[in-house]
Amino acid sequence: MTRSGFGRWSGGIALAGAIMAGAGSAEVSATPLTPFRYEAQAQRHCPHDKVVWLDFRKGIYYRKGQKRYGQGFEGSFVCLNEAREGLYRRSLLGLR
Repeated sequence: MTRSGFGRWSGGIALAGAIMAGAGSAEVSATPLTPFRYEAQAQRHCPHDKVVWLDFRKGIYYRKGQKRYGQGFEGSFVCLNEAREGLYRRSLLGLR
């Protein structure tokens, strides 16, 4: 391999290392989502927050009183603040 070919490789490796080091130093703070099977369990977990039904497949949460609250097999009860911080959207449909 020629010297110029080696220079290209070492520069690429150094660039990749710098990108990885920069990505590692970025602060990522994700609030863990704690799903519960029963509404009462979720309410005990977050006594000062509202409990919502989170549909994982759709990425939407439903409040108590909405038609799909507690419905479906692909969801769980979670705290409202955790759902919001997890970037889940609220449902505008099914309001009663």
